[in-house]
Amino acid sequence: MIESILWVLFTLGCILVSAVILLQEGKGGGLAEAFGGGGAQTFGVKAEGITKFTAYLCVGIVLIAILITNIRSSDSAVVVLDAEDPGGGAASAPSETGEGEGL
Repeated sequence: MIESILWVLFTLGCILVSAVILLQEGKGGGLAEAFGGGGAQTFGVKAEGITKFTAYLCVGIVLIAILITNIRSSDSAVVVLDAEDPGGGAASAPSETGEGEGL
């Protein structure tokens, strides 16, 4: 149940962050100017709120992705432990009949 809610939030967050990024007005300069000390001027003073919102939304999406991964890995670990070979692993041992030695 919680995993389904997280997937819905993750999907909505991805759609929302895509829309917010596409709605932002480009000011030119690109990535090179952003690292060249003109990062504050790249988005302008008016766009400060939307860039913070975009950053918070991206952090939220990453956190939700980590939560989903942790939930899925804990569920799969239980399944792997329950699916152990009842024969003691004899089926995975190499054959002593000589089959497949030419490979």
